[in-house]
Amino acid sequence: MSIYKQPLHVVRPIKNLREMLEGSVALFKDRNAFLLKPVKGEPYAPVSYEQFGQDVHNFGTGLYHMGIDNKQRVAILAETRYEWYVSYLSIVNCAGVVVPLDKELSVPEIRNMLTSAKVTAVIYSPKLRESAIEATKDIPTLKFMIQMDKFEDSEEIRTLQTQGPRMIDSLGVEESAWSNVMADGKQHIEQGDNIFLTYPIDPDEMRILLFTSGTTDKPKAVMHSHGTISANLVGMCEMTEVGNDTCLSILPLHHTYECTCGFLCQIYRGDTIAYCEGLRYIMDNLKESETTLLLAVPLILETFHKRIWKNIDKQGARKKVNFALGLSRFLMKLGIDVRKKLFKDIHEAMGGHMRLIIAGGAAIDPKILKDFNDFGFLAIQGYGLTECGPILALNRNVDYKNESAGQPLPGTAVKVLNPDENGIGEFIGKGPNIMLGYYGDEAKTQEVLQDGWFHTGDLGYIDDDGFIIITGRKKNVIVTKNGKNVFPEELEFLLKKHTEVAEAVVSGAPDNSGDTQVVVEIFPNKEEMETILSKKDPSREEVQAHMEALVKEVNHQVSDYKAMRNVIIRDEDFIRNTSKKVVRSKN
Repeated sequence: MSIYKQPLHVVRPIKNLREMLEGSVALFKDRNAFLLKPVKGEPYAPVSYEQFGQDVHNFGTGLYHMGIDNKQRVAILAETRYEWYVSYLSIVNCAGVVVPLDKELSVPEIRNMLTSAKVTAVIYSPKLRESAIEATKDIPTLKFMIQMDKFEDSEEIRTLQTQGPRMIDSLGVEESAWSNVMADGKQHIEQGDNIFLTYPIDPDEMRILLFTSGTTDKPKAVMHSHGTISANLVGMCEMTEVGNDTCLSILPLHHTYECTCGFLCQIYRGDTIAYCEGLRYIMDNLKESETTLLLAVPLILETFHKRIWKNIDKQGARKKVNFALGLSRFLMKLGIDVRKKLFKDIHEAMGGHMRLIIAGGAAIDPKILKDFNDFGFLAIQGYGLTECGPILALNRNVDYKNESAGQPLPGTAVKVLNPDENGIGEFIGKGPNIMLGYYGDEAKTQEVLQDGWFHTGDLGYIDDDGFIIITGRKKNVIVTKNGKNVFPEELEFLLKKHTEVAEAVVSGAPDNSGDTQVVVEIFPNKEEMETILSKKDPSREEVQAHMEALVKEVNHQVSDYKAMRNVIIRDEDFIRNTSKKVVRSKN
């Protein structure tokens, strides 16, 4: 029996990403695939599906004739830009293996990944040329460097464009201009070359290599195929209706959440992807692009949520808004939806066209989702990991729970391994979207992939309706001397309900008795602290005293063995990775 209360959405089947792109170009050729910002502050410049499809064809053909054949690995090191999108599908849809890299990594980290992935070529942006050149020194497999140049005009780029490839390394590494590779591919196509359209694609072989953004471990190289990513695209769109939308891209493209859900999914469904000029320009870009769909991590949505309520309080309108929320909920029960009228100003602040907000990448406070839904947006969350391509479970537009990470994708099974007396255990998943394994690490692969089941490392339970409820991360669990489990995420969630707590991280540390003591580090929200204490620049002692009282209050809400016994105040925010997750130190 199906776990879904409502029928799945009907979407076109795809076997690989080339079939996906060709189908979308045929179906949506006159639609805008992208809204670009070649010049910051200037109006958006549209790119049609037909143009995008041709650019991918041209560049992919150029790569093949350059020497990228026989599944050679090609890394992309760049900020979000048009050439990134074209390069990804050009590589993976012909003869290459695509290796997206985090542009925020240090040079040694980049070099380590390029070496372990055995890359043949690196495609990079002019902003990152210095790092790219330094990181690629003395990598024996490297043959080509390709500098993106569509929106740049400098003497160096003009030289590359006019004089052609040049040797930049003692090992014979050749640097070329992106536009020249594109032009060469176009010339081959005009002469009748069709290698890009006919190169055989095995949907089950490794063609995508993703490095995880682990917050405690060293990054792992996750192997995916056309088949695993295609299964993810089909499954998520069967669950939640996406199509004829404009999606503002605000997350880093190297991360599989943004790449699969914010890029490939949008191309699959014929949506428009709008470029974001930067976090400080999100609100302006939402309005200008007429964004209808936003993918975000909790930190961004928390910021939006706080800003909305802060503006409400600034206007002295909290009672009025709460009354409107109560009225709206009553009318919704009668089938009358007046939310967009009642909360018109909030919709205008979110660009005026927003319909769907999807949270991912980490757990989010259910109240934030509830408020957005009460204001008239559809706000849901999903659950995934890089190893799952990334989506393992998702809430639906026709059936969702704010406190849940969603239900498993169609064709994907999720169960709880060795549940305790409360039904809590480790989630394991099995399905066509699960990774092939970790590249070059068979031991680690066997550790997490057993009998086809992927061990997520996340803990929780599945409710009676088949919804996944996550309680914490296995590696973060604090085990007391009497065998009790303390989930840091639960305590952090309770603390962050208080506006004066900007961030909190709970961990375990040994005490004098040999037991494990629960410790919390708090980074205060300075502005909120000043408001609460009615004092400009309160002293460290005053902040410490307030936070200790707050922690004591939270301790009363949980069992005694979970109580936080030591409170540490931080002067600076925690280190975060590029997915905006706090990097936890190992306990």
